[in-house]
Amino acid sequence: MPRTSASPPTADSAATGTVTADSALTHGLKQRHLSMIALGGVIGAGLFVGSGAGIAAAGPSIVIAYGISGLLVMFVMRMLGEMSAANPASGSFSVHAERAIGPWAGFTAGWAFWVLLCVAVGLEGIGAAKIVTGWLPGTPEWAWVALFMVMFLGTNLAAVKKFGEFEFWFAALKVVAITLFLVLGVLAILGVLPGTDAPGASNLTGDGGFLPNGSDGFIIGLLASVFAYGGLETVTIAAAESEDPVRGVAKAVRTAMWRIAVFYVGSMAVIVALVPWDDPKVVEVGPFYAALDHLGISGAAEIMNVVILIALLSAMNANIYGASRMACSLVARGQGPKRLGRITSGVPRTAVLVSSVFGFLCVLLSYWRPDDVFPWLLNMIGAVILVVWVFIAASQLILRGRMEREAPEKLVVRMWLFPVGTVLALAAMAGIFLLMLRQPGTRDQLLATGALTAVLIVVGLLRQRRGATAE
Repeated sequence: MPRTSASPPTADSAATGTVTADSALTHGLKQRHLSMIALGGVIGAGLFVGSGAGIAAAGPSIVIAYGISGLLVMFVMRMLGEMSAANPASGSFSVHAERAIGPWAGFTAGWAFWVLLCVAVGLEGIGAAKIVTGWLPGTPEWAWVALFMVMFLGTNLAAVKKFGEFEFWFAALKVVAITLFLVLGVLAILGVLPGTDAPGASNLTGDGGFLPNGSDGFIIGLLASVFAYGGLETVTIAAAESEDPVRGVAKAVRTAMWRIAVFYVGSMAVIVALVPWDDPKVVEVGPFYAALDHLGISGAAEIMNVVILIALLSAMNANIYGASRMACSLVARGQGPKRLGRITSGVPRTAVLVSSVFGFLCVLLSYWRPDDVFPWLLNMIGAVILVVWVFIAASQLILRGRMEREAPEKLVVRMWLFPVGTVLALAAMAGIFLLMLRQPGTRDQLLATGALTAVLIVVGLLRQRRGATAE
């Protein structure tokens, strides 16, 4: 059973509480599970669908936008990998923030991420249901979402090995799909795919040039690309339940680095080389469909619908898992309701149920209050991943010096160019916040996320002060 003291612990006692909680969880994930969870986190609906809006805004320069944001994500994952390999914990960055900065920081980062994952579960369920109702018109969307929820409750309430197997095969299907897309695209660009002509640079330099909408369009594309990368963090949460957490997280983080470049930047390069950036299909039906349709591949729409459905279901499964483990870790450190952290047969089943119910409530809100509450909820989580990244970078900046003094042997993964690389990453995040404030389309998201973060910080500080007074 996890530690469930009423008052917030100190950083040292938090570490003990986390060890207690993690030791109560089973360790059934294998290295192949972790590697595919890392890959599955990279390849999501944000890539297959959301990238269309970025291409429409930035044009061919979306390749540069994804390259810049991808470099930032590589730095963030390297920092997180360094801390997680040194101290594997199911609370991941929340535990690291608590050790480095204080209980209020772990509380804020952890619960903000939990809200993000739960809302994302609902959004992914809605997206998956829309695809299925397109195949089976007349069936209610909410019923399909409920069916998906029940299915993934089963995978997450069972032993963690079952979750790992589901994610392994989900991720494998996505990897195969995007690899085939990249191979076909490169062959078409080279002019060796039967029935296609090499496009040359006409789509990259024509119709407005490489930067058709100027700097404003590039900024919109850059912001869209940043948020498409969310999901990699789950692998460091899962590492705590692997057979060899240190080796597992180190290898998964390292292999995820180059795959970011191949899958994201490579896909964007293939799409804008094959299809005119202002083709309406890029936004209306998605950039991958537009590219396959341009190549004359029959059934392109249905092929992409199946791939997107797999991506959405995979994300639902992974986010229920991540939310439940984060909640369990928070409770173990005295940062949440006692019952939420109850572990049965090595699985935090109460946290799984509550996280799923919260996600389904978001689905119901999309029907009950589509014009006020639901949009507010979406805005509230709009920039949470950036807030989490700030905590990761700040924690690594503090913990690296501590580990070098106290336990240098734990640094099996090292952040590049430390401390310059960490400082540059923090500066880049600050720059993204400023760009969000400048753009009308993202300003409301930033303000709503800022309000959520401020509330969590105040509550965390009050809990921390109350705990210090009690001692």
